[in-house]
Amino acid sequence: MFDQSPNILPDAVGVGYKPQHFSEISNTDHHVKWLEIHAENYMGDGGRPRAQLAHLATQFPISVHGVGLSIGGENPLNRDHLDRLKALCDWLQPASFSEHLAWSTHDGAFMNDLLPVPYTKETLRRIVDHIDHLQSHLGRRIILENPSSYLAFEESTYDEPTFLNEIVKSSGCGLLLDVNNVFVSAENLGFNAVNYVNELPLDKVEEIHLGGHDEDVDSYGQKVLIDSHGKAVVDPVWRLYSYVILQAGPKPTLIEWDNNVPNWVDLHDEVLRAQTLLFPLGIPA
Repeated sequence: MFDQSPNILPDAVGVGYKPQHFSEISNTDHHVKWLEIHAENYMGDGGRPRAQLAHLATQFPISVHGVGLSIGGENPLNRDHLDRLKALCDWLQPASFSEHLAWSTHDGAFMNDLLPVPYTKETLRRIVDHIDHLQSHLGRRIILENPSSYLAFEESTYDEPTFLNEIVKSSGCGLLLDVNNVFVSAENLGFNAVNYVNELPLDKVEEIHLGGHDEDVDSYGQKVLIDSHGKAVVDPVWRLYSYVILQAGPKPTLIEWDNNVPNWVDLHDEVLRAQTLLFPLGIPA
């Protein structure tokens, strides 16, 4: 069994924690209300990273974001990885734990990317089994993030919102809605991002991510967007986020900036913009 109670992040803006921002986050007046860490960066015992995290956990709710479980992979979840993840969560007692609708391992090899899956009944059963295993092992509900996509599988028999809805219904997990991922996928695959949002079970969305992306050109000369987490959020993503909030109400919202990490002032500017859209009529008293 696992704890089926809701995650407890505040309906406010958080940031992905980076050690270079430790002093500003700890000692300055700012609008950040929660922090997210990548689980795999904190699976060791002791040291400065754990000490800093322990200190921050006394000040902020912490969300743990996994990037290496390969929930969409064909093989069973790695037991050693699960055990280290459980040890981290048991020690930290985070407000939320999330993972990706993706795969990154196969037959012992690890690919440094989050790769897409076909949306079929077979894939659905496998992912639900993996989520059940993960939730039982951790003793807690998880939330699952929608992917950024660069191609579509001919064999898919579900569209992505329907597939996510089926996962939620069958596993009891919640959703992490990455708005930039929706925009990237919509541009790359040619669907309407607003229609995608309208088809999601927005009442199951427990966290939102906002991040930047890069533009590239494929071998056919067509523009392709890459989910890079290395730039500021662009205006069309802000507009899509505003639409999501109008439909779903305030949700815990993360500014995700993992590469080319900016100085604190620039990151804080993104926080302020998200806060303005999260509470367009002003922050509730």
